[in-house]
Amino acid sequence: MRGVSLQFFVPEGEKHQGELMYEWLLEQAKTLGIPGGSAFRAVAGYGRHGVLHEQTFFELAGELPVEVIFITSTELADKFLAQLKRDGLNLFYARTEAEFGILGGA
Repeated sequence: MRGVSLQFFVPEGEKHQGELMYEWLLEQAKTLGIPGGSAFRAVAGYGRHGVLHEQTFFELAGELPVEVIFITSTELADKFLAQLKRDGLNLFYARTEAEFGILGGA
């Protein structure tokens, strides 16, 4: 199958409507019908402001980046991005073409 990979990068402690942003994104995608998504916490990273955050004893809680990724159809990706734009969210994302499927029998 062909579709897209959508990746969002958010600080782990960022919240939207009282919920952690990465959890909120997963729930919104699920409600929209996107068949799956995952969130991954980084051990280090920096963003557009150039501040390096690393997993250390002194690192402020909630500052490490979390990647939230979805592999889905182009149509669902378009709907999801439009919804997030309507909600007025300020999110960095990457969208790339993807080929995906399931190997093996089931």
